[in-house]
Amino acid sequence: MTKDNITFVDGDVTKPIGNGKKYIVHCCNDLGLWGKGVVLAISNRWATPERDYKSAITRGAKLGDIQVVYCEDEIYVVNLIGQHGVINKHNPIPIKYPAIRIGLKKIKALLFSEGGSIHIPDMIGCGLAGGDRNEMIQIIKEELAGINVFVYRFKK
Repeated sequence: MTKDNITFVDGDVTKPIGNGKKYIVHCCNDLGLWGKGVVLAISNRWATPERDYKSAITRGAKLGDIQVVYCEDEIYVVNLIGQHGVINKHNPIPIKYPAIRIGLKKIKALLFSEGGSIHIPDMIGCGLAGGDRNEMIQIIKEELAGINVFVYRFKK
């Protein structure tokens, strides 16, 4: 199913479809914590995204920053820091939409110069980060207009 520039795909985001450079974009927190959600699938395929994310946090990465990590032939993982802290009773919605917008703008600029497509897990920033799926889809449409975006719904 296609909606504007977004194509919804049933499948595994760590096995992106299509030709050319493929950028897998996911939301990370600003604490350096990695171990729940889609990152488990990413770490099962490649070690470098987690290593580079933790290194970036140690060096002072902040909300809105991205790390583009080469994984294998024409596949990159983009760690987008769009979540302040983790979800808990004091922080029920750690997603920060302005940070997501900033990160997506950086990714869009990269793709305009490098080419490629974006591959995003369904519910990016909406599960462990507490975001609203409809709002996130709207942000993706607005910030990634003109870019081919694939949103993956994982089926077990």
